[in-house]
Amino acid sequence: METGGTFDLKLGGQRVSVPYDRYGHGPGALILPALSTISSRREATGLARELAWDHHCLVPDWPGFGAQPRPRVPLEPATYHAFLDALLAAAPGAYAVGIAAGHAAGYLVAAARRHPNAFARLVLVAPTWRGPLPTAMPDKAAWFPRIRAAVEAPLIGEALYRINISPPIIGRMMRAHVYGDREAVTPELVRAKHAITRQRNGRFGTAAFVTGGLDPVASREAFLALFGPDLPPVLLLRPDGAPRRSGGEMDALAESGLVTARRVPGALSAHEEHPAEIAAAIRAA
Repeated sequence: METGGTFDLKLGGQRVSVPYDRYGHGPGALILPALSTISSRREATGLARELAWDHHCLVPDWPGFGAQPRPRVPLEPATYHAFLDALLAAAPGAYAVGIAAGHAAGYLVAAARRHPNAFARLVLVAPTWRGPLPTAMPDKAAWFPRIRAAVEAPLIGEALYRINISPPIIGRMMRAHVYGDREAVTPELVRAKHAITRQRNGRFGTAAFVTGGLDPVASREAFLALFGPDLPPVLLLRPDGAPRRSGGEMDALAESGLVTARRVPGALSAHEEHPAEIAAAIRAA
């Protein structure tokens, strides 16, 4: 069974409608999509359908992201920590598993610390903690607030945003590090991802994410410090095709001894590209 709806949540003193989808029956599974320019809850549809045979999956959008007009919420880590608190109050579980992709990982782990009975275990798929520009150009941090301000500015910001999220650029980005199989990045997929970027207020979430404004922590040490014996068991699914720098951060977590790690196919969107393999890895753990 597949159903959908919206949560009416209070964030930062305002009411925010958050769309969600539900799939299947059985023990609860909360699936958090990535936080990125082209992300929405629908990227987790394949994974949720695979798990729906024996789980009741809840897949929400993140405020400020998704394939619908975006509410203007403060785009900062505190908002996303507060969102998960509000979500767990509205749909408390408890969950047999919490699953987070990409940048959602740090937020899920922090939420599991604040809500120690909410999850029996956690699964992190291609976890990241550092946005694209801080990852690619760590020595240019002084420029990131200026870049974000330029994209957020009226008129010129929208023009800059349109230039940088054109279908050819989205296609190159997806082939470079989002999908492991370049041939799987079809024109139809690129058009669907481009439609996500064209939602009202879309540029604000992108500007925050790309410049590191939504990074849940500021360093590898702080990311590793989120983990520890007081968490439920954590499974790291490390895609074979993850880009070098992001993959290096996943390897550091795998080598820390704080999680159980397993290799999976794909790249940064392995949960979308290989849902059956990711579901099998989750069940096998």
